[in-house]
Amino acid sequence: MTTIQWGGYLVGCGILLRNIPYEFWPKFKQDKHYQHLVFATVVILLLLWLLRAGIHESLQVHFLGVTALTLIHGWRIAAFIGSLPLVLMAVLGSINGGDLGVAALVGEILPILFSTGIFLLSYRFLTHHIFVYIFVAAFINGALTMCFHLLLNSGWVYWVGDVSWQYIVDNYLILMPLMAFPEALLNGMIMTLLIVYKPEWVRTFSDREYIYDRDRK
Repeated sequence: MTTIQWGGYLVGCGILLRNIPYEFWPKFKQDKHYQHLVFATVVILLLLWLLRAGIHESLQVHFLGVTALTLIHGWRIAAFIGSLPLVLMAVLGSINGGDLGVAALVGEILPILFSTGIFLLSYRFLTHHIFVYIFVAAFINGALTMCFHLLLNSGWVYWVGDVSWQYIVDNYLILMPLMAFPEALLNGMIMTLLIVYKPEWVRTFSDREYIYDRDRK
């Protein structure tokens, strides 16, 4: 493996090990409903990330779903769960084993951190309202996270020297507006359904804070 590939493994594993979600395993072991949620999350992410298309082996587009993943589980558990589909993709041969570390950073860990940052900004500076949560923390956040991912992947491909920057801009980054809206819609719809029917599954949402407290004001 190259130095960059080893670096991807070291940085990715370092972030995961530094932020191990110790609360995950006890809850996973005791709560069957939570087990179903985790397994469903892994399967859905695997399907989303396997259904991809692109103009180059390293320049491929697919739905991310990491904004919904982050809002549902919290960023530390999201980073842990999001790594499992990537490992399965490497086992299936969809990802080169040497590139797994970089793929985790570019396609999962860093987008999760970015999405968490957008959520925290909306939580800090905007009104705690259910529609703000849906349209900013989920919908707009999903679009911005997709743009961030495409830029990250473009930078990575250009850095390793596979293709020229002009080729990336003309054939890959030009797809950013086409991918941002569907990604936003996907995450917005998922979070809308969950906070209506299964709010207890969403770690970053509280009925008391976003609904009942406002009703009392």
